[in-house]
Amino acid sequence: MPYTKSVCVYCGSRFGADPAFKQAATDLGRALAEHEWRLVYGAGDVGLMGTVAAATQAAGGETFGVIPTHLFEREIGKRDLNAFIVTETMHERKKVMYMNSDAIVVLPGGAGSLDEFFEVLTWRQLGLHSKPIYLLNTNGFWDPLMALTNHVVDQGFAEATLLDFVTTVDTVPALTHQLEDALG
Repeated sequence: MPYTKSVCVYCGSRFGADPAFKQAATDLGRALAEHEWRLVYGAGDVGLMGTVAAATQAAGGETFGVIPTHLFEREIGKRDLNAFIVTETMHERKKVMYMNSDAIVVLPGGAGSLDEFFEVLTWRQLGLHSKPIYLLNTNGFWDPLMALTNHVVDQGFAEATLLDFVTTVDTVPALTHQLEDALG
């Protein structure tokens, strides 16, 4: 089946403390496959990364993974993807993931997920792209991040338009609806 749209998913290489995070990753993987959207992600087979990829594959979806050489063993590079790219650096990884996607979704994660989120948000703020960016706010995980982002605007370090570049959704069905509107 032809995949005309791709969704880049940034998420944790761990499961996190709330079992709802893993369930959301599973539900998202299924939804991507059902809508014939290709998963673009960090090519790991651990944590939420591995969960979203396995769920996409189990539902018959297409997967595109990108992993840097230094994380291959730590994140257990998942070689059974439709496309599997090994980069030299994290910067190359992020660029390849971004360049091969039409939308960005951020699930719960740690410093790496935050780094990826802030990079695409900054690029959007600078006018380098117009791809939609979504935070999947499972059980309020991203509430502190959104409070911080509002604080940055309130304190005059960004225009209020920064807040328009991110859509926060609480559930996978709500996210899927947003992606349908954005991707068709």
